[in-house]
Amino acid sequence: MELPAPLKAAVEQMLAHEPIERLARASEKLSDRYRREVRDGKFHLDGELAAKAYLATRLPATYAAVRAALSMVEEASADFQPKSLLDFGAGPGTVFWAASDAWPDLGRATLVEASPAIRSVGAALAKHSNVATDWLAGDITGNVPPLEPADLVTLAYVLDEIAETAIANVVQRLWDLTAHTIVIVEPGTPAGWRRILAARQTLIDAGANVVAPCPHAKDCPIAAPDWCHFSRRVARSRVHRLSKGAEVPWEDEKYIFIAASRHPAAPPPARVLAPPRTSSGLVRLKLCLADGHAEELTVSRRDGAVFKAARRTDWGDAFEPETGDVSDDDDA
Repeated sequence: MELPAPLKAAVEQMLAHEPIERLARASEKLSDRYRREVRDGKFHLDGELAAKAYLATRLPATYAAVRAALSMVEEASADFQPKSLLDFGAGPGTVFWAASDAWPDLGRATLVEASPAIRSVGAALAKHSNVATDWLAGDITGNVPPLEPADLVTLAYVLDEIAETAIANVVQRLWDLTAHTIVIVEPGTPAGWRRILAARQTLIDAGANVVAPCPHAKDCPIAAPDWCHFSRRVARSRVHRLSKGAEVPWEDEKYIFIAASRHPAAPPPARVLAPPRTSSGLVRLKLCLADGHAEELTVSRRDGAVFKAARRTDWGDAFEPETGDVSDDDDA
């Protein structure tokens, strides 16, 4: 997956005259803070150079993860066509670009971001889109400007920056502003999964309908040290590779999310929770099922259509164990 063409061009223009050495140093510092989940009261993206480092090395991956999550929402809530977006911790507008790609009829986006540096960068990038945006200073854990509910409310890669004891209150504040659907995305780490479980439970307790990725609203059947997450392959640009000192032209971004709605949705009968394992005449799928259980399904050539469908399916796809129907959405 790559960034949308207008966004990619705008980012390349913004980074054109920035020395790679400076980007590389800033990128390493930024990556270290994310890996260690530093919570020292300082913004990860505080400063123009840090903002540019994010554009070079993190924006493609976070965009891909958010876009993949929104594809699962599209699949489970086909009638949902949001006209308004409210995104907290908006960064450079990652969710905004993914949402406007998923739903071209999106007409208005309100983006709340605490860091002045990245907020300025995001506003400049958003001028290359066709959607009206309103950029506001604010922090979901503290001061939030007066806001109207939006069809789609989002929070991506933000819960890892706040105390776990604050998650329930933050999610409830977001849900109160949700007119239709809420989507929360986190890194696909064991800690990220635990944060999503906490957010998921808060939403269920508030009466929300689970949309994705779970095919049910029962307790998560996955137990530590295992954890639920998905992965999305991301194409690296030249600046991306050089800034990270990488040679491979791609990377895999692991993510986990929860989407819930005030309206009923149609989650799939099962979700593929890991890369399918194939051998001669056999496919093994790790599935989360609509009845709340997780199991490994083994299908063989004798299973006909189910076997053919299993061979086509991928990590994160919807799957129908009985008929073999799978999602044909390339972004899912």
